[in-house]
Amino acid sequence: MKLRSRIAVPVTALVLAGLTATACAPQTSDTSSKKDEKTGTLRVWLFQEVNNDPKKKVVDEAIASFTQKNKDTKVEVEYIPVETRAQRIKAAFNDPKSAPDVIEYGNTDTAGYVKDGGLADVTKEFGEWADAKATDATARQSVTVDGKIYGAPLFVGVRALYYRTDVFKELNLKPPTTQDELVTTAKKIRKAKPNMYGIAVGGAYTYGAMPFIWANGGEIATEDGGKYKAAINSAAAQKGISTYTSLFGDDNCPAAKCATMGGNATVTAFASGTAAMAIGGDFSHQAVEAGSVKGKYAVVPLPGAKAGDIAPAFAGGNNIGVLKSSPRRTLAVELMKSFAGKESQRKFFDAMGFLPTYTDVRTEVAAKEPFVKPFVDTLGAGAKFVPASPGWGQIDASTVLPTMFQEIVSGKKNVESAANDAAKKMDAAFSG
Repeated sequence: MKLRSRIAVPVTALVLAGLTATACAPQTSDTSSKKDEKTGTLRVWLFQEVNNDPKKKVVDEAIASFTQKNKDTKVEVEYIPVETRAQRIKAAFNDPKSAPDVIEYGNTDTAGYVKDGGLADVTKEFGEWADAKATDATARQSVTVDGKIYGAPLFVGVRALYYRTDVFKELNLKPPTTQDELVTTAKKIRKAKPNMYGIAVGGAYTYGAMPFIWANGGEIATEDGGKYKAAINSAAAQKGISTYTSLFGDDNCPAAKCATMGGNATVTAFASGTAAMAIGGDFSHQAVEAGSVKGKYAVVPLPGAKAGDIAPAFAGGNNIGVLKSSPRRTLAVELMKSFAGKESQRKFFDAMGFLPTYTDVRTEVAAKEPFVKPFVDTLGAGAKFVPASPGWGQIDASTVLPTMFQEIVSGKKNVESAANDAAKKMDAAFSG
């Protein structure tokens, strides 16, 4: 199967992972089921993709394998729209009788769902699972809250630097090896080609900006005893913010156009030939291939602050979890493993381009499909995750970080003032 068809689907799912639900279920009473029936019907909610057939094929194969071992069990799958997931899952947490047994969810939703009392603690089963031993640390973190595990990572996605090979050759440029070089290279391109962005950046592109903060030693927040405190206003974080926001202006990406752009808009700018560089995900490949730059681009890891360093990327992706209310917990956990195990993750990559969460399986697929190597290298260098706090959902939904970037690039506030204001909003959300 061609890579183009492989990568055709994950955009919707990974957009989910970068945009947390705007509504969270309220704190609920304990909905734990006292039953653990070994027969019956398991209900599953998975996310509906733009083209759902490849996903359905892999899921059906996983179910067939599961039911062959559990002949008295049936599995019913409902593919739910990503856009309405918050309402559906809220209702499920509050009405165990209508709730599914197993759900797919965005990895930034984990802490909120745990706080809401919806997900089952599967620490013991995960620890005994042979496949799980190869799970990479960041993927494991995405299902971990206060040291306990609440699901299994299904796939992971990261971003790297797309660049126009023809433009770089014409201007005698090389891919940047540091973030300072990235800035100067972008501005050289803009000067030589005034109708092209050197690099497309977005004031609303939180997950494209985070690597600049992390590469300079900054953090979004720090954790102490399970409590989070904003660190976005530290000196190191401010340095990264300054580097990122320096890319907004007439000498690269005019603030009037770029301040409101998100990740999809920056990738579209690159794919259409409007930008010479963009920060895009492994999941952006199909959109780029479908654009006017097909055959005229390459991808390298986003450089860090020092030559030879790779900027830490945000590790997006989705997880599979078991609801605490399931009356068939043992079977539900086994089905979760069938969906998220190594065999299924290999098939998800082949069918849809989902990057596996297992280090050994990722090495396999990188050898099979060279395009994913920059993304695998980025993961190998150490990707990072958002704060595992229910407050993160509120921070993300209320656009705290995009507001900070936009205030800076519009000239309304300087970096220090905007970062301090963002930190206050974050701390209020963390303590809420």
